[in-house]
Amino acid sequence: MKIKVKVKPNAKKNEIKEIEPDYYEIRVTVVPEKGKANKKVIEILSKHLKVPKSKIKLIKGETSREKIFEIEK
Repeated sequence: MKIKVKVKPNAKKNEIKEIEPDYYEIRVTVVPEKGKANKKVIEILSKHLKVPKSKIKLIKGETSREKIFEIEK
């Protein structure tokens, strides 16, 4: 399954909002440097979707705010 994520770094708190099926907006408190924001996004997705972090893979948009993740079930 692939999902699209719009990331908003430097937010006041971590939160996830489902905009439509398979499209999320995720706010993270960390800065977007050295992959810190991407790691936090994976952590938040893992909790929300109830899948291990190892099953979530960033496949597109490593340095972009628009990202595509692949979720193994």
